[in-house]
This record gives sequence, C-alpha cells and structure tokens, in this order.
Amino acid sequence: MDAPDRTALSATEIVARVHDGRTSAVAVAGAHLARIAERDRHLGAFQEHDPERVLAEAGAVDRRADRFALPLAGVPVAIKDCVDVAGYPTRHGSAATDTTPARRDDELVKRLRAAGAVVIGKTRMPELAIWGFTHSALGTTRNPLDPALDPGGSSGGAAAAVAAGMAALALGTDGGGSIRIPAAYCGLVGVKPGRGVVPLPGGADEHWYGMSAVGPLARTAEDAARMLGVLAGRSFAVDAPGPVHVALSLAAPLPFTRPHPDHRAAAVGAAARLRAAPGGAAVTLADPPYPRTLGLMWSRRWHAGVAEDAEHLALDLSAVERRTAAVVRRGRRVLRFGAPREAALAGWRDRVLEWFDAGGYDVLVSPATARPPVAAGALAGRGYRATFARSAWRMPYTQAWNLAGLPAVVAPVRIGGRPVGVQLVGRPGAESELLSAAATLEQRVVPVAGAAPRRVYV
Repeated sequence: MDAPDRTALSATEIVARVHDGRTSAVAVAGAHLARIAERDRHLGAFQEHDPERVLAEAGAVDRRADRFALPLAGVPVAIKDCVDVAGYPTRHGSAATDTTPARRDDELVKRLRAAGAVVIGKTRMPELAIWGFTHSALGTTRNPLDPALDPGGSSGGAAAAVAAGMAALALGTDGGGSIRIPAAYCGLVGVKPGRGVVPLPGGADEHWYGMSAVGPLARTAEDAARMLGVLAGRSFAVDAPGPVHVALSLAAPLPFTRPHPDHRAAAVGAAARLRAAPGGAAVTLADPPYPRTLGLMWSRRWHAGVAEDAEHLALDLSAVERRTAAVVRRGRRVLRFGAPREAALAGWRDRVLEWFDAGGYDVLVSPATARPPVAAGALAGRGYRATFARSAWRMPYTQAWNLAGLPAVVAPVRIGGRPVGVQLVGRPGAESELLSAAATLEQRVVPVAGAAPRRVYV
C-alpha cells in the first residue's frame, strides 16, 4: 500500500517506492505540486514553477528503462534561483535582471536529472545571494516552522521548500553560510562540501575568491548524502565510523556576539550525544585559532565577489536595492587596490589544519547560528550598515569555513520541542564522517537551556 502522504516521505523512501513500483514519479510530483498550491502562496518559497513541465518530466522518469537503478528516481528537487534550469529565467533574486529563460541546464541540474530527479521549481533568495535572510523586491519568504519568521538565507527559499514538504531535496549555494544558516533555521541538514568536491554553477573555476560551494538541503543526513553523491559523482556514506575525538567550541569567530542560551545548549548537547553514541567520542572544549582579521578577510572577498557578479550580470545599480548597490560599490573599491590574495586563505587553512592535527580532533562542534531568525520581512528597506550589523550579530559561525575551504554540515537537534542547528566541521575529505555524525544527532532531544548539569570537558 502506498504512503498516504507522499510529501512526508524522505528522498530515500521515494526512491525505494519508485524502484519497487509502490508509487510513480508522476504520483510523487503530483503530491508535491498539490502541497505547493496549498502552502506556497503564504510561504513564498518558489520564484518559478511550472506544474505542466514538472508532470511531463516526472512522466519521462517513469518511462525510463533504467529507472530501477536511478539514485534519485522520482525525487522532487528544488533549485536555487542562481542556478540555470532550461526554460526558467535565472533572476539571481533581483528584479533588475534579465527574464529570458535559460536555454540549457547547468551541469549540476544535468547531473540531478540524469539521476532521475524531477525539478519541481526554482526558489527565492535575497538579491545576488548576498544576505543571510530571504527577502527582495521579488517577494518575502517565510519559515514553515513559524511563518512569522524568516527562513534564513541566502538559500532560504530552497530550505523553506524542503521544510514545508514542497520538495524532498534542494540545491543551494554557500559563500558564507548560505546553505547552513537556512538549514539551521528550518530544522534541516545542510551540507557545504569541501572546496572542489562539487562543481560550481556555470562551470566556474571559483566564485567569491574561493569561498563559494554548492550542496544539498535535506530532511535527513541519509538524503543529503544521496544528493551529494550525485552532485560530486562519487558516493558518500552515513554509516562511516563516528568521530573519535570531538572539539567543542562556543567561541564566535567574528567578535560581534555571544550565542543565545538555546544555541549554546544545542552545541553542548550535540557534543554529549556524540560522546554517548556507540564507540563514544572523547570531547574536548577547545577553540580554533581564529585570526583577528577573519571578518575582514571574509568581507573583502564578499564585497569583491558581489561586485564581479554585478558586472557579469551588467546590473544597473540604480535599479537594485540600495544595500546591494552599497555592497557593489565597496567591492569595486576593494578591486581598485587589487584582488584579494589567495595567500591569506592558504595561511588560515594551514593554521586551522595544524590545530586539528595537534589536538587529534576529528570533528569540531559549534553553534550554527548565534540567534534565532528575524521576523519575515523585518529587514525590508534597510540600508547596508543596518543590514550588515544585524546579520553579523546573528550569524558569526559559518564564514570561517568558507575561507578555509573545509567541509561543514549543519544538523538539527531539538531544544524545548523545536529544532536548533549545530555545525560540524572536519578536515578535507571528511564529508562522510560529518554526515554520519549528523545522522547521530538529527532531531535528537537535548536539554533545554539551563536545565543540563554543568560538565567539564577534558
């Protein structure tokens, strides 16, 4: 008997049911389209979607002779607006961009389709994927866990689609936390793979001066591993050996904030869960050697990268949000004095890898964000300085790992009945180990803030 609600199935369950004939790709797509019609008018996760196109694509999957071997057979996947999908315009979250439909799929979309995935639509993001919230002139996206709140960004529409059951998986991009932040706020698993593991959109050699990565948003670590394998062209396992030695750090890499008690408790509780798991990890309270210039290193690349994006898109700055124009102008000033140097990234990467090695750490556990999300649309119309300050105060934990190019995964634990994200960081090539740790943690209850006894980690 088929599941009564196909939108509640994980990607792995959808694949199994399509493979053994208990359901079809068309039935799965129809259920997700019905959910979109029911919920997206209020949530605003999708920028573009075409039900007729979706059903035709699902029917093509059902007719494929190799569908019984496809790793994403019939799985509805949402695509972030900055990635080309044939037949849909690529708006980059901006009302100032060209609305001509893309003529061909990006290589990443080709890989997903070849694996049997069905593109369910394109999702909203802030203008040029700049911010850690999702609002632009094209619309406001709301968090399915609490529609009064923002879902995070910049892959906020992608995360909202998965969290609301409108897609089983989503493709996001991450230049400073843009997969991990919405994963944390929407109770999902989000993966920023290590540098070079997954190709960049458009076949680019690099983006934002080495900081950008592409990865999945999913409801489970198993689903995230399945999608990551398709994107990377090799398999990732969630049954890899767990971490032997965990470093727990609550220190903010950017000196703007301290974590909210619930976010602090989530990280401490996650470390305790990993210690209590079979073959339990040793846990040490230890802070990475964050350089005092880390914020400047990141912001120079961010500003310069956004300026290059604006030039590539031939944006008229008088037609974009004023805070976007301010970022672009600052980026142009950075570039006038020379592009950001790779040596600074290499120095930080070498330093933090030496720290991992010296302590014998397999995984670093930290909060994913420092504060809960803002209200949906709360930053509409704000200027550059106010937006930057509010964002940095809430989200200081992710940017360091874009600079270092290390893999990082966000997984949800539960605090007081709601999910709170924790971040797991590892050495190059540790994606499977991080996903295995995420599977141990996902949706597990940890004590509410202040309720857990004090522990001394040695």
